[in-house]
Amino acid sequence: MLRAAVDEAHRHGLPVTAHAHGTQAIADALAAGVDGMEHVSFWSADGVDVREDLMAAIAERRVTVGATLGMVPVPGLTPPEAIVSRLPAMMGNLRRLHELGAPFVAGTDAGIAPVKPHGVLTTAPAMLRDLGLGPAEALRAVTSVAAGVCGLGHRKGRLAQGFDADVIAVDGDPLADPAVLRRVVSVYARGVKVA
Repeated sequence: MLRAAVDEAHRHGLPVTAHAHGTQAIADALAAGVDGMEHVSFWSADGVDVREDLMAAIAERRVTVGATLGMVPVPGLTPPEAIVSRLPAMMGNLRRLHELGAPFVAGTDAGIAPVKPHGVLTTAPAMLRDLGLGPAEALRAVTSVAAGVCGLGHRKGRLAQGFDADVIAVDGDPLADPAVLRRVVSVYARGVKVA
Protein backbone atom coordinates (compact mmCIF):
# COMPACT_ATOMS: atom_id res chain seq x y z
CA MET A 1 0.00 0.00 0.00
CA LEU A 2 2.79 2.43 0.91
CA ARG A 3 4.66 1.59 -2.29
CA ALA A 4 1.51 2.24 -4.34
CA ALA A 5 1.13 5.69 -2.74
CA VAL A 6 4.78 6.56 -3.46
CA ASP A 7 4.54 5.27 -7.04
CA GLU A 8 1.39 7.31 -7.67
CA ALA A 9 2.94 10.49 -6.24
CA HIS A 10 6.08 9.97 -8.32
CA ARG A 11 3.95 9.36 -11.42
CA HIS A 12 2.60 12.90 -10.91
CA GLY A 13 6.08 14.34 -10.28
CA LEU A 14 5.54 14.75 -6.55
CA PRO A 15 8.10 13.84 -3.88
CA VAL A 16 7.11 11.83 -0.82
CA THR A 17 8.36 12.34 2.71
CA ALA A 18 7.53 9.75 5.38
CA HIS A 19 7.06 10.30 9.09
CA ALA A 20 9.42 7.63 10.46
CA HIS A 21 10.37 7.36 14.12
CA GLY A 22 10.49 3.59 14.54
CA THR A 23 13.02 1.33 12.89
CA GLN A 24 10.35 -0.65 11.07
CA ALA A 25 8.78 2.56 9.75
CA ILE A 26 12.20 3.59 8.41
CA ALA A 27 12.66 0.21 6.72
CA ASP A 28 9.15 0.34 5.24
CA ALA A 29 9.63 3.90 3.95
CA LEU A 30 12.91 2.91 2.29
CA ALA A 31 11.31 -0.14 0.70
CA ALA A 32 8.52 2.07 -0.64
CA GLY A 33 11.02 4.45 -2.29
CA VAL A 34 10.34 7.68 -0.37
CA ASP A 35 12.37 10.81 -1.11
CA GLY A 36 12.64 12.03 2.48
CA MET A 37 11.98 11.00 6.05
CA GLU A 38 11.15 13.08 9.09
CA HIS A 39 12.80 12.19 12.41
CA VAL A 40 14.67 8.98 11.43
CA SER A 41 15.12 8.33 15.16
CA PHE A 42 15.30 4.50 15.02
CA TRP A 43 13.10 4.16 18.12
CA SER A 44 12.44 0.69 19.47
CA ALA A 45 10.33 -0.44 22.41
CA ASP A 46 13.24 -0.19 24.82
CA GLY A 47 15.67 2.29 23.24
CA VAL A 48 17.23 3.20 19.92
CA ASP A 49 18.41 0.74 17.29
CA VAL A 50 21.68 1.15 15.41
CA ARG A 51 21.02 -0.16 11.90
CA GLU A 52 24.04 0.46 9.73
CA ASP A 53 22.30 -1.26 6.80
CA LEU A 54 19.37 1.15 6.87
CA MET A 55 21.60 4.17 7.42
CA ALA A 56 23.78 3.15 4.46
CA ALA A 57 20.68 2.72 2.28
CA ILE A 58 19.35 6.17 3.26
CA ALA A 59 22.66 7.76 2.30
CA GLU A 60 23.10 5.72 -0.89
CA ARG A 61 19.58 6.54 -2.12
CA ARG A 62 20.00 10.22 -1.14
CA VAL A 63 16.87 10.14 1.02
CA THR A 64 16.71 13.52 2.77
CA VAL A 65 16.77 13.30 6.56
CA GLY A 66 14.50 15.83 8.28
CA ALA A 67 16.35 15.84 11.60
CA THR A 68 14.11 16.97 14.45
CA LEU A 69 16.38 19.71 15.72
CA GLY A 70 15.99 23.12 17.26
CA MET A 71 14.75 23.86 20.74
CA VAL A 72 14.84 26.58 23.35
CA PRO A 73 15.41 26.00 27.05
CA VAL A 74 12.37 26.46 29.26
CA PRO A 75 13.21 26.88 32.97
CA GLY A 76 11.67 24.15 35.11
CA LEU A 77 10.61 22.02 32.15
CA THR A 78 12.38 18.74 31.52
CA PRO A 79 11.61 16.44 28.59
CA PRO A 80 10.12 13.00 29.33
CA GLU A 81 12.65 10.35 30.41
CA ALA A 82 11.85 8.25 27.33
CA ILE A 83 13.24 11.06 25.18
CA VAL A 84 16.15 12.06 27.43
CA SER A 85 17.40 8.47 27.67
CA ARG A 86 17.23 7.98 23.88
CA LEU A 87 18.71 11.31 22.82
CA PRO A 88 22.43 10.34 22.86
CA ALA A 89 21.82 7.29 20.65
CA MET A 90 19.52 9.22 18.31
CA MET A 91 22.16 11.94 17.91
CA GLY A 92 24.78 9.25 17.31
CA ASN A 93 22.68 7.76 14.52
CA LEU A 94 22.19 11.19 12.95
CA ARG A 95 25.95 11.81 13.11
CA ARG A 96 26.51 8.48 11.38
CA LEU A 97 23.95 9.32 8.68
CA HIS A 98 25.84 12.54 8.01
CA GLU A 99 29.17 10.68 7.89
CA LEU A 100 27.66 8.35 5.30
CA GLY A 101 26.58 11.32 3.18
CA ALA A 102 22.83 11.51 3.76
CA PRO A 103 21.38 14.93 2.86
CA PHE A 104 19.97 16.87 5.84
CA VAL A 105 17.35 19.51 6.50
CA ALA A 106 15.99 20.63 9.87
CA GLY A 107 12.51 19.36 10.69
CA THR A 108 11.96 21.31 13.92
CA ASP A 109 8.45 20.19 14.96
CA ALA A 110 7.90 23.87 15.81
CA GLY A 111 4.78 24.53 17.82
CA ILE A 112 4.38 21.12 19.47
CA ALA A 113 5.77 22.02 22.91
CA PRO A 114 7.12 24.97 24.92
CA VAL A 115 10.70 23.93 24.03
CA LYS A 116 9.73 23.97 20.35
CA PRO A 117 7.87 27.23 19.79
CA HIS A 118 7.23 28.71 16.37
CA GLY A 119 10.43 30.36 15.20
CA VAL A 120 12.68 27.67 16.70
CA LEU A 121 14.34 27.03 13.33
CA THR A 122 16.99 29.62 14.19
CA THR A 123 18.38 27.23 16.82
CA ALA A 124 18.71 24.30 14.41
CA PRO A 125 21.96 25.27 12.62
CA ALA A 126 23.95 25.01 15.86
CA MET A 127 22.53 21.52 16.46
CA LEU A 128 23.28 20.54 12.86
CA ARG A 129 26.87 21.59 13.49
CA ASP A 130 26.89 19.29 16.54
CA LEU A 131 26.08 16.45 14.12
CA GLY A 132 29.19 17.23 12.07
CA LEU A 133 27.81 19.56 9.42
CA GLY A 134 30.14 22.46 8.67
CA PRO A 135 28.98 26.06 9.28
CA ALA A 136 28.01 26.71 5.64
CA GLU A 137 26.52 23.23 5.24
CA ALA A 138 24.32 23.80 8.32
CA LEU A 139 23.04 27.09 6.90
CA ARG A 140 22.34 25.47 3.53
CA ALA A 141 20.34 22.75 5.34
CA VAL A 142 17.88 25.41 6.52
CA THR A 143 17.93 27.48 3.31
CA SER A 144 18.82 26.18 -0.16
CA VAL A 145 18.62 22.45 0.62
CA ALA A 146 15.31 22.93 2.44
CA ALA A 147 13.95 25.01 -0.45
CA GLY A 148 14.92 22.25 -2.88
CA VAL A 149 13.23 19.57 -0.79
CA CYS A 150 10.07 21.68 -0.71
CA GLY A 151 10.14 22.04 -4.49
CA LEU A 152 11.04 25.74 -4.31
CA GLY A 153 14.75 25.49 -5.04
CA HIS A 154 14.30 27.25 -8.38
CA ARG A 155 13.35 30.54 -6.66
CA LYS A 156 14.02 30.31 -2.90
CA GLY A 157 16.91 29.55 -0.58
CA ARG A 158 19.73 31.39 -2.37
CA LEU A 159 20.83 34.91 -3.15
CA ALA A 160 20.94 34.84 -6.94
CA GLN A 161 19.50 36.71 -9.90
CA GLY A 162 15.91 35.67 -10.56
CA PHE A 163 15.33 34.39 -7.03
CA ASP A 164 12.71 35.88 -4.67
CA ALA A 165 15.17 37.78 -2.41
CA ASP A 166 13.60 36.61 0.84
CA VAL A 167 16.42 37.63 3.18
CA ILE A 168 17.13 38.28 6.83
CA ALA A 169 19.95 40.51 8.02
CA VAL A 170 21.48 39.48 11.35
CA ASP A 171 23.79 41.12 13.86
CA GLY A 172 26.96 39.11 13.23
CA ASP A 173 28.43 36.31 11.16
CA PRO A 174 26.27 33.14 11.26
CA LEU A 175 29.21 31.09 9.97
CA ALA A 176 31.24 32.05 13.04
CA ASP A 177 28.34 32.00 15.53
CA PRO A 178 25.00 30.41 14.60
CA ALA A 179 23.34 32.14 17.58
CA VAL A 180 23.33 35.41 15.61
CA LEU A 181 20.41 33.98 13.60
CA ARG A 182 18.30 34.88 16.64
CA ARG A 183 19.46 38.52 16.41
CA VAL A 184 17.53 39.63 13.34
CA VAL A 185 18.09 43.25 12.30
CA SER A 186 15.83 43.33 9.24
CA VAL A 187 13.65 41.11 7.11
CA TYR A 188 13.09 41.36 3.35
CA ALA A 189 10.30 39.57 1.49
CA ARG A 190 10.76 39.46 -2.29
CA GLY A 191 13.36 42.21 -1.93
CA VAL A 192 11.11 44.59 0.01
CA LYS A 193 11.91 45.44 3.63
CA VAL A 194 9.22 44.24 6.03
CA ALA A 195 8.20 46.86 8.61
